[in-house]
Amino acid sequence: MAQEKSEFLKGTLDMLILKVVAAGPIHGYAISQRIQQVSKDFFQVPQGSLYPALHRLEERDWLEAEWRDTATGREAKFYKLTRKGRTQLESEVLHWEKLTDAVALILRTAE
Repeated sequence: MAQEKSEFLKGTLDMLILKVVAAGPIHGYAISQRIQQVSKDFFQVPQGSLYPALHRLEERDWLEAEWRDTATGREAKFYKLTRKGRTQLESEVLHWEKLTDAVALILRTAE
């Protein structure tokens, strides 16, 4: 059986990153691992998608970052949510809930 490739709806990756970072400072690789872990391997975020998203979120002032040592002694950029980022996350979660409710309504209609 071929493995299905999960694709993100526009803006979904940004929301998931903001949600993971909201728990506290975390580096990029750990963000992708956390998304994969919590989604039970449904979402696997390639570096080619993750790092451009992190840069975009930093440019929008939704995340701020600083270089720190990791547990392995290597240096990595750790991201944390800004006040603006927290407001954006709340807005995106609300929008996502409305979107999924609307889709659920359509899926429940009789054919």
